[in-house]
Parts: sequence; C-alpha cells; structure tokens
Amino acid sequence: MNSENAKGKTTFRDFLEKDAIQSVIAALLCIILGLFIGYIALLIINPSGATEAIVTILKNYFTYPSSSAAMKYLGNTLVKAAPLLMCALSIQFCYQTGLFNIGAAGQYVAGAGAALYCALSLRLNWSICLLAALLAGGIFGTVVGILKAYLNVNEVISGIMLNWIGLYTVNMLLMGVKETASPYTVTVSSVNPGALLPSLGLGSLFTNNKYVTIAIPLSILFAILIKILLSKTVFGYEIKATGIAREAARYSGMKEKRNVILSLFIGGALAGVGAAFLFLSGYEQWSVTQSSVPGMGFNGIAATFLGGLDPIGTVFASYFIQHITSGGSYLDKNIYPSQISDFISAIIIYLCGFVLFFKLHFGGFLKKRREKAAAAEGGENK
Repeated sequence: MNSENAKGKTTFRDFLEKDAIQSVIAALLCIILGLFIGYIALLIINPSGATEAIVTILKNYFTYPSSSAAMKYLGNTLVKAAPLLMCALSIQFCYQTGLFNIGAAGQYVAGAGAALYCALSLRLNWSICLLAALLAGGIFGTVVGILKAYLNVNEVISGIMLNWIGLYTVNMLLMGVKETASPYTVTVSSVNPGALLPSLGLGSLFTNNKYVTIAIPLSILFAILIKILLSKTVFGYEIKATGIAREAARYSGMKEKRNVILSLFIGGALAGVGAAFLFLSGYEQWSVTQSSVPGMGFNGIAATFLGGLDPIGTVFASYFIQHITSGGSYLDKNIYPSQISDFISAIIIYLCGFVLFFKLHFGGFLKKRREKAAAAEGGENK
C-alpha cells in the first residue's frame, strides 16, 4: 500500500515538473494576483461597489440575463479576441528570434489601412483585402528587420518610430473614404459588402451576430500553424537557435540576418492580418483623426507572455485578456473608469516577468522534495 502511495506521489510530482504545467500554474498565479491588485484599486476608488465591480469585469457578457443576449455578446468578445491573438502571435514569433516586436502596433495599423483602402476605395474582394493587409504589415516588419540585421538598429526604437509613421500615413490614406459628418470611415457593408469576411454560418451560433466571421477559427488555425512551424520544422529550429545565440547560429552555417528579417516579416504579416480580421468584419470603423496608436498591438504583449510564449497557451490568454477588457465596459462609468480592466491587464503583464522566477524556484522545490523522498525510500530499503 505504501509503495502504491509512493508511486502515486511520484507520478503527481512528475506531472508538476513538466514545463507546460509549471507555465500554466505561473499564469494562473499572475491572473489571481492581477485581479487581486485590481480589486484593491477598486476599493481605493469606491469601496462600497468594489466587489460588484470586479465580479462584473469577470462576468462580462454573463451580466445579461438571457442566454441569447449572452451568446451574442460572447460573439463580440471573440470578434475582438481574434485580432488580439494575431498580435500576440506576432510578438511571440519575433520573440523566438530574440526580438521584441513592439512595432506590432504599427504593423497592425498598416494592415488596417491596407485592408480598408482596398475595400473602400478600390472596392476589392475580401480575399484581396486580406492579402493586402498581410503584405502591408509584413513590409513594416521587414523595414524593422533590415535595420536590425544590417545596421544593428534596436528593433524597439525603429518599431516605435514606425508605429507613428504608420498611424498618420493611414489617417491621410483613408481621409478620402470617411463619412461626411464624422471622422470615421464609411462602413464596409454600405460601400462594398464583398469585402466583408464570410461568416459561413458561424454567426447563427451566436444569436445571428453578423460580426462573427471566419476570422475566429482562422486565428486559431494560425496559432496551430505557428506551433507546428516552431516545433516541427528546420526553419523553426533555426529561428529559435538565432534567438538563443545569434553568433553561434552564424558560425554553424545559419543565415541569421535572413532569419531576423523573415521573422519580422512574418510577425508583421500576422499583426496586419489581425487588423483585417477586425475591420473586415464590420465591427469597427477607422477614425482618421485619432492621434494614438490602437492598443491592440500592445495588449498582444500581455497575451503572449501570459500564454507562456506558447502559441496554444496564447489562444486562451488572448481570450482572457479580451474577456476582462470587454467586461470593463459594463462598469458604472460614474464611479469607476472602464480603463480599470486595462490596468489589471498591465499588472498581469508586470507579473508575467516573474514567471521564470516562479518556475525556477518551484522546480528547485520539487527537486528537493524528490531527493528527500528518494533518501527516505533508500533508508526504508536498508
């Protein structure tokens, strides 16, 4: 009986020692601590409604009493989670090459501009608009990659500069397709319905939500493909080897400059497609007077690190980040700012920096427990 218990304990310890399990535990701790700190902030603002407010953020669409309404707004959350996932994958893919693609926000903007210009001005089909967004985001990423590979310009600096270049370029580009009485571009559905992403019946699953399109399953498919590319292909191995030790990769015959440029092209393309997923669904219109870069690219940082830098983990992390972001919109604006959910996301990003610290010490704790159990078992055998 004792041997069976010991065997069971060993099996569970082996389970806990798996890197993926430790990443999940670390992510859950980040979420719990982030929500706790957010709750403290709510208490400081107004203690009487803090508990209800944090519950509202977590409930999101479940605040609606009817299941049909809840499903419809679940669809809205998924519509915005899809581009967030693409931005997270963009940052994550480049991170494998040792690059911090903060320029994903600008690549997202470039994709939005290309998709909307092709849809509203050129009246092209959705597939061409999607391809244009991919290329526009990829080109922005390539510029950062070339500067990094050949001139050793820090990708963070060049990426931030391109964020603003992209924003004001897109604002000027789309000035000719804005509504007369507002700063927003005309709706895609009224000008060129053929540019809207097809639903293929997915909308009927969410109370006929017209914004639910193939973008949602396609974003998940992209995550699976990135996972396969990084873990099962030679190119993926070279990408990760370049990120770990660029000089060693070069001396072993790998083309590290090509890998840097390609990874940033792919990263930019992913962010650009993410923008097309949102704007070609008809869910949002672009404001040609906005003076700040959309937060989608920056929120992708939270999703990718919360997901443990794993494409599959990032799928769930992206949904969670968008879930609490959407939940913040249901707060009483007279008492709490809706940005409190962004504050919680920022805290989670900060805490994600301690994931490696947690895994290191948790792994050491498990190792000591294993050695102690082995020593005790050895003493019993004697």
